[in-house]
Amino acid sequence: MLIWSRSARKALSLLGMMLFTLFFLLPLSVILLSSLTQQWNGVLPSGFTLNHFVNAFRGAAWDSLFASLVVGFAASLFALLCGTWAAIALRQQAPRWQKRLNMLFFLPSAVPSVSVGLGILVAFSQGPMQMNGTLLIVLVAHFVLISAATFSNVSTGLSRIAPEIEHAASSLGATPFYRLTRITLPLLMPWMLSALALSLSLSMGELGATVMIYPPGWTTLPVTIFSLTDRGSIADGSALTVVLVVTIMGLMIKLERLARRLGSP
Repeated sequence: MLIWSRSARKALSLLGMMLFTLFFLLPLSVILLSSLTQQWNGVLPSGFTLNHFVNAFRGAAWDSLFASLVVGFAASLFALLCGTWAAIALRQQAPRWQKRLNMLFFLPSAVPSVSVGLGILVAFSQGPMQMNGTLLIVLVAHFVLISAATFSNVSTGLSRIAPEIEHAASSLGATPFYRLTRITLPLLMPWMLSALALSLSLSMGELGATVMIYPPGWTTLPVTIFSLTDRGSIADGSALTVVLVVTIMGLMIKLERLARRLGSP
């Protein structure tokens, strides 16, 4: 609903800022404050220390950050490859099939991550495709969970590329491979990078499915944070949370800047 009154717009803006501060900035501020304190037994914390951040970059915590980066980039790149291929292939289909297949590609986003983790754990714990206890099962779970977001971003970008550009190239004698590599993919690259940034952030922050299937030695950062806070190590968990947030934001900002650079005329 449109608000025409200036005073009403100001009131709604103020309300939005209050809600943003209360439910987003305040929890992050508390996490940051907790990561820098020695004790927090009362209303306010006592003592200041950087030991929790020092611990975040060594030992098991550092291994968890490395595992999250490896899993995130591997699953995101594979999802980007499959999502781009699916979006381009779907563009060639009739509108009736496009609608049906679109619903199929978005189906993983409608399934809770815990259900995905349990299904993959049961399906691949025995038989010829046994993956339980390996890194591959984590990659499969993350790919399933982020594939819909990747496909959505790439499809949106592809819909903004006029088909007449490819038709003109074909009329000039361009082969399908030339059109794909020299015209379609370069024009689609900004949306592909945006899709990579989104899927990477989703993968690195995923917990529900990962906590059910992660193998020994490949504990991702969200699982480590959950384990620390479950044992009562709130400060160490808060420090790792700050590291995770900063890492994800840094990667997303870098990829989005590159996408805008490629998309600018």
